Amino acid sequence: MYSFNDSLRQAVVAQFECFQRQQFPLQDKRAAAGAVMICRNDQEPVVAVTRRSASLRAHARQWALPGGRIDEGETAVEGALRELHEEVGLRLPETDVLGVLDDFATRSGYVITPVVVWANVDWRDLVPNPDEVEFVRPFSFLELSRDDSPVLRSIPESERQVLSMRFHDDLIFAPTGAMLYQFRELVLFDRVTRVAAYEQPVFAWQ
Repeated sequence: MYSFNDSLRQAVVAQFECFQRQQFPLQDKRAAAGAVMICRNDQEPVVAVTRRSASLRAHARQWALPGGRIDEGETAVEGALRELHEEVGLRLPETDVLGVLDDFATRSGYVITPVVVWANVDWRDLVPNPDEVEFVRPFSFLELSRDDSPVLRSIPESERQVLSMRFHDDLIFAPTGAMLYQFRELVLFDRVTRVAAYEQPVFAWQ
């Protein structure tokens, strides 16, 4: 159904040309960026997802996209590309940026800007930085498009529903799950779906 080739890259670029993303003011939050990296599993397109290192002080062993706080003077694109290099050993030029999704404000005090990038590498060739990343796993386009995802759940702590995406035999919760969901809706289904109103699980609030 999907192949990693120039036609796919051009199709993703075309989707972003018609997409008007939503930006959110920082107010009392900090700016962060995440890289939604389209790479290969042989010739199948996948998004690279990381498991955060167990030694990290915040959000240890949670599923995440390569990313982190934006440094002073950096743009979101520059921050996302720097984090890609720091976390999985990959340097990409800004010409490999295909588009930018909606900002997502987190309970833990960040406004994350998801930057979609194209990487002509196999996910198995990525080199995780053990200080930040326990391992990398591929999230295939086929799995992203499954009918039973996303999963929405109500919690007593919030009036908003918690969103997660099914990933193998696990779940990837918002904020990462929300960003992957919006990516799925825009790139795979040609739908503009806003995700800012979805909740994160309580364990991700700190």
